[in-house]
Amino acid sequence: MLKWILLLVGIGLIYFWIKNKGRAAQVEKAKTKAQAPPPVIAESEEIRPCRHCGVHLPSSEGVIQEDRFYCSAAHRDAIDSKGWLGSAIWRASPNFDARPSEVATDLVVLHHISLPPGQFRTQNSTQYIVDFFRNQLDPQAHPYFADIADRRVSSHFLIARSGRIIQFVSTQNRAWHAGESQFEGRARCNDFSIGIELEGDGDTVFEEAQYQALQQLITQLQSQNPLFRFAGHSDIAPERKTDPGIQFDWARFQKDNRLPIDKLPFGLASR
Repeated sequence: MLKWILLLVGIGLIYFWIKNKGRAAQVEKAKTKAQAPPPVIAESEEIRPCRHCGVHLPSSEGVIQEDRFYCSAAHRDAIDSKGWLGSAIWRASPNFDARPSEVATDLVVLHHISLPPGQFRTQNSTQYIVDFFRNQLDPQAHPYFADIADRRVSSHFLIARSGRIIQFVSTQNRAWHAGESQFEGRARCNDFSIGIELEGDGDTVFEEAQYQALQQLITQLQSQNPLFRFAGHSDIAPERKTDPGIQFDWARFQKDNRLPIDKLPFGLASR
């Protein structure tokens, strides 16, 4: 009998020991939790408007181009209601003015430019062109610049040798790219045209990246106005200009952009 009493007492002692140990663990856990620092609550994510359509989204859900926010890649790659291409690098030029209100914009003029002439072959000279169109060209940087630094010219777009597209003037405004010119009996081509400069000298083959960028740009321009026609600077000012030059592939340009021949009134031959 004594044996059974001792057994029951032992079992009871073990039960109370286990129970007290569990209670002590709970107390220690609660104490540790109370001493832990409060969780850090992240600040709310910035909500930004799309530069193209104005829709507001968290910044992580959109696309950033330079410091501009777009709700989608499609809106980044399009021309917005103010005439700016979202995927381009924007470097605004002061050399522009308003188009005549009664004149429709229906011509794209292709040019070439190289500053200093031909040196894009050995160095990245795109910035000189950017500076030129923004009236910031240093006349001391190269002997050639002394004669041109004071000129006030611009283009809507520049396509660098790398394929980068740089925009200087809204497509809604008149850039100063064509000078004295005429197209099918209409003078002052700046009034009704978009100017696109290709970095090059006319004697050197243009880069594959430039043709690809040009195709993307023409697609966006035609989405704005399917009536555009296309010419070289040499076509509208043949006594003064030779650009885009004999190395520009007009046949490829037509094929890339699926242009009917009537949109290229000066034909497909290099000139």
